[in-house]
Amino acid sequence: MRVRDLAESLGGRVVGDGLRRIMRIADLEQAGKYEIAYVDNEKFFAAAAESKAWCLIVAEGVEDKFPDRTLIVVKNPKLAFARTWSTLSPSGYRKGEIHPTAVVAETADVAPSAYVGPYVYIGEGTSVGDYTQLESGVVLGANVTVGKHCVLHPNVVLYDAVSIGSFVILHAGVCLGADGFGYVRDDDGYYYKFPQVGTVVIEDDVEIGAHSCVDRAALGRTRIGRGTRLDNMVHVGHNCDIGERVVIAAQTGISGSVVIEDGAVIGGQVGFGDHTRVQKGAVIGSKAGILPGKIVRPGVWWGIPVQPLDQYKRMNAHMNRLPEMRERLRRLEAEIEELKKKI
Repeated sequence: MRVRDLAESLGGRVVGDGLRRIMRIADLEQAGKYEIAYVDNEKFFAAAAESKAWCLIVAEGVEDKFPDRTLIVVKNPKLAFARTWSTLSPSGYRKGEIHPTAVVAETADVAPSAYVGPYVYIGEGTSVGDYTQLESGVVLGANVTVGKHCVLHPNVVLYDAVSIGSFVILHAGVCLGADGFGYVRDDDGYYYKFPQVGTVVIEDDVEIGAHSCVDRAALGRTRIGRGTRLDNMVHVGHNCDIGERVVIAAQTGISGSVVIEDGAVIGGQVGFGDHTRVQKGAVIGSKAGILPGKIVRPGVWWGIPVQPLDQYKRMNAHMNRLPEMRERLRRLEAEIEELKKKI
């Protein structure tokens, strides 16, 4: 694209040669001809000034730091750079076709523009929307619904009756709709499986990382809201309700019937007990542990059990002083014994 056209798509302003053509994004130090880079921190200004990139994306008010350069001036350079990548390198839709090795049920409805790769299986009554890509080894059970412009990477598995919206990305090995971990114990200690007959609903514009699992509801549905992002190896238990624009980092485990409201941020390796609720505006730090039934209110939380960050910092400071406090206690005990002897 020409710089001026790219700037218009980003809502930015051009300084310099707006007719230059840009083909690729690149790192500041490696960028060269036909490439664009960004700078959003003063400590990288020197590197940006020396960069051979044909165009730089910079913040408002700093364009004078880069004289004689072609610039796109925006409010948020990093966001604009991400949008530049999406503009210059849109997801390449494969030509609509069904590979000869794929197995497609007669009652399935596959859009002509959809790509169905090698060894894909599509079950009875399943529908696949326009321009969706099913890469090799994908398995769609019976009565599954997959929306438009989705990308299901290799070996994704959707069990029966799972529904995903449009513009959804499921990375390799994602499993949606496996039975939840629900059992009832009798008087002899034997575990009977509780019915797992609900479904999973994934709304539009969701991205789920590799080898993550979302269990079907026991009764009802497990939901992942619009615009939510799950990292690799995240587990979502049965009957959970994950809101819109939630971010959950890797290796987090979420027990059944947990509610996470819109916009919450969850760090890596967080463990959730069942029936907890995370309210809108909450941020939970890595490796936190949330007890069953806990309500996590807006603010930053950390630790095991989870607690407000300021409280966690104070407790952590005390924990780090335990060896010193233990030694002081031993000295005080010795002094008390000496005093008792004198008395």
